[in-house]
Amino acid sequence: MPTYLPPFDIADDALAKQWRQWQPKDFAPNGGNGKNGKNGKNGKHADKDNGALHLKDYDPGAKPFSCGDKALDKARVEELALELDALQDLLYADRRYKLLVVLQGMDTAGKDGTVRGVFGRMSALGVHAVGWKAPTELERAHDYLWRIHRQVPGAGELTVFNRSHYEDVLVPVVNGWITPEQQRQRYAHINDFERLLAETGTVVMKFMLHISKDEQRQRLQERLDDPTKHWKFDMGDIQVREQWDAYQRAYEAFLPATHTPWAPWTIVPADSKTHRNLMIASVLRGVLQRLELRYPPGDPALEKFTVK
Repeated sequence: MPTYLPPFDIADDALAKQWRQWQPKDFAPNGGNGKNGKNGKNGKHADKDNGALHLKDYDPGAKPFSCGDKALDKARVEELALELDALQDLLYADRRYKLLVVLQGMDTAGKDGTVRGVFGRMSALGVHAVGWKAPTELERAHDYLWRIHRQVPGAGELTVFNRSHYEDVLVPVVNGWITPEQQRQRYAHINDFERLLAETGTVVMKFMLHISKDEQRQRLQERLDDPTKHWKFDMGDIQVREQWDAYQRAYEAFLPATHTPWAPWTIVPADSKTHRNLMIASVLRGVLQRLELRYPPGDPALEKFTVK
């Protein structure tokens, strides 16, 4: 019996090859510590440091899934959103699987925009978006994954995490609230947790929205310049921006450590909002199609039934 679900072998070979170039490294049997891949910017991965990942090798301004025409890319995103809506309906009817989509990234990376652009066409009955904030007093009284497990999707459901349990290997690491040993323990906890989900029917897809520091500056300034966007601005964002390098190092540590066959990471170049949505929608469609979803068989007793 396999220890992970098969849908990550996307049937479209060209799409699968393109997708792999934006994953941290090749899948490894032990959950992320195997052979180095050849991934990253233009198909190159910085593997000379014992498999260390360097985000600078993944160009946030790249557009590997683009046709080169922004208007056509936008139209394609809309087409994919409609296709995903139909696949989500099939997922809900089939009920053999659940889909968990994790969106992780720095402030302004586009998590909200991805929810609207990629999942906005889907029925609210089968899609649930969860925006994670700092844990409450009740949540802090439990282990850090307790609140996460309560929000994972049920049979036939699609849940999108806007931020996620990966905040617990970002914020505490950057601020020195946990030790390196605790950091490694949390990587193992998360891998085991996601394996549990996968082995019980949850397809786990994780997207790191990778933007440049300059693009973040522009987006933060836009929020300040537009009074209708002031509600989006938080001075805490400036403090986090001042810790940019430390956060980049934290991402570089957990991405390869938690990139597994059962819960792969995709590094999404996200300076372009249109391309970000195009890439995520393309990968999700490929994965859902690989599931070979089907409607349940009809009831023979209804074949000759006539409504009067």
